[in-house]
Amino acid sequence: MNKLVTALLLLLAIANTNAQIVKPVKWTSKIEKTADAEFNLVMTGKIDDEWHVYSQFTPADGPLPAEFKFEDAKGNYELVGKTKESPYKKQFNDVFGVDEYYFEKQVVFTQKVKIINPKLTSIKVKIDYQVCKQACINDKKDFTFDIPASSNTTAVAAVDTVKVAETDTVKEVSKEEVKTVTETPKPGEQKGLWTIFFLAFLGGLAALLTPCVFPMIPMTVSFFTKQSKNPGQGKRNAILYGISIIAIYVVLGLVITGVFGADALNALSTNAWFNVFFFLLLVIFAASFLGAFEIMLPNSWANKVDRQADRGGIIGILFMALALAIVSFSCIGPIVGTLLVESASKGGIAPIVGMLGFSSALALPFMLFAMFPSWLQSLPKSGGWLNTVKVSLGFLELALAFKFLSNADLVLQLHLLEREVFLAIWIAIFGTWALYLFGKIMTPHDSPVTHLSVGRLSLGVVVLAFSIYMIPGLFGAPLKLISAFPPPQTYSESPTGFFGNTAAVNNDGLPEGAKIGEHGIMTFTDYDKGLAYAKKVNKPVMLDFTGFACVNCRKMEINVWSDEKVLQVLKNEVVLISLYVDDKRDLPKEEQMVSKTTGNEIVTIGDKWTDFIITRYKTNTQPFYVLTDLKEQKLNEPISYTPDAKEYLAWLKQGIAQFK
Repeated sequence: MNKLVTALLLLLAIANTNAQIVKPVKWTSKIEKTADAEFNLVMTGKIDDEWHVYSQFTPADGPLPAEFKFEDAKGNYELVGKTKESPYKKQFNDVFGVDEYYFEKQVVFTQKVKIINPKLTSIKVKIDYQVCKQACINDKKDFTFDIPASSNTTAVAAVDTVKVAETDTVKEVSKEEVKTVTETPKPGEQKGLWTIFFLAFLGGLAALLTPCVFPMIPMTVSFFTKQSKNPGQGKRNAILYGISIIAIYVVLGLVITGVFGADALNALSTNAWFNVFFFLLLVIFAASFLGAFEIMLPNSWANKVDRQADRGGIIGILFMALALAIVSFSCIGPIVGTLLVESASKGGIAPIVGMLGFSSALALPFMLFAMFPSWLQSLPKSGGWLNTVKVSLGFLELALAFKFLSNADLVLQLHLLEREVFLAIWIAIFGTWALYLFGKIMTPHDSPVTHLSVGRLSLGVVVLAFSIYMIPGLFGAPLKLISAFPPPQTYSESPTGFFGNTAAVNNDGLPEGAKIGEHGIMTFTDYDKGLAYAKKVNKPVMLDFTGFACVNCRKMEINVWSDEKVLQVLKNEVVLISLYVDDKRDLPKEEQMVSKTTGNEIVTIGDKWTDFIITRYKTNTQPFYVLTDLKEQKLNEPISYTPDAKEYLAWLKQGIAQFK
């Protein structure tokens, strides 16, 4: 009887343990013929509530984007275009400082292929993807698509070859579903475009306050009011003039999107060399604003447009608006260029929306002052303050430029622009800007400063305060107000700050396989070396199953591990071993294998630790924390995402007490 009860309890325990294997995405697949030797490979994932899968277009340095591997393509088939996606959502991730694109409820991927080898019978596709809720799972999916033997066959179900136990089924995918995929809405359909519009609108208002544009307002309005036969006609012409300005810049956004393509713009934004190009471009714009030179279009263009503007009527008004764009290019060009660079990095129709916001702000005063000419008397007079605005924009351009250079450095992992260097540059830029606003330094086109206006003094105080605010960041302060701009704390010369432990920072005198990680905690990334050290110092092991792209892992490290009591435990009472399940580095050939548990190929370091957590702890989620003794036995029940520092500390102390 006792043996029977024991067996039942054991079975129940195994059932409960296996229940921890989470499969929040159920995949189905379909192959559909579209033309001779051309097919759509359609992969549909049903996503459980509250979970989300990341798009292939999610920027670098954020959550893991979906990746597709089409096997044995050379000589057998060609990929026609990029993999299409169903509509996705967009949201700014304040932990990674990037926009993330993700799917809820369902995701549909479609890849068009053209068969080259008539003897080809099947196509194998692998998807690597990340799915997250409070925990994250880095998962894979294998599909085998059988090529129809008959050319009259229009659709054939795909064979799912994944070996992990789950209840995937193959179902019919309608032509309507395929159509939805091929007409994928881009980031332009996301609510984040309102942010782009607003920022571009502010850019348009800034352009109005430059020496090239501001004096044009009373001149242009006076022209319409004096040259028109009656006030009503003058107002109509001014409105047409404003609409023409908007049309010119929106067409510019359309051209940029059309030339590069919506997805290509986003792809370029994550490319290291294009980030370097954007950096150089913004430095040129900044130098222009600071007075080094002027970026101007050929005078012949302005003369030709002016002659067309004399024609009158709607065509003449349109050319007047074009003349404004050309004549004021030395001031407007750098702002427009910056907005196009920034909006292009979002992909989709963002450049169009950006130009709509910019041109709306630029056109609005011309229309309003023409409708209410008496308002002109309230306009401030032109003067040296206009150049102050222009130079201030130059400082902002220069600061933004280093964000793009930082992106490139992070992608290439060169460690040339680490957090301290980035912050030092920004402190220098904003500090110099403050000195300029206080009249301590001047640029080539400035008038002598005899006194400071209230506005200039106020802005100087704000800029100086911001410069001072950034200084503690050199010593390890998180700087939450600008967390999206500088590199993360871990990408730093000194994770513990300038006055931290120098030996620890340089990893000198550390055990083999150890390094200084988050908050100065000594961390192992190799299980065997970490376990050996734990045995040497007789301390329990804390396994930290984590990921470079796991947002809740970062939240735990930033918000919970930084707690003073938790930090003391992690530094002094346990041996921390962090195992990254999304490490894409290849394992040595002799260590590569096929998992006995899942049947998946173990090729990368991340695959190794993923298989380790599934095999030993019957789960596949991150973050996941396990306290073990020196015989690798659990000291207490493992936990996952636990944002309450007190609860996390109690769990640590419980396991340590059990060890003692």
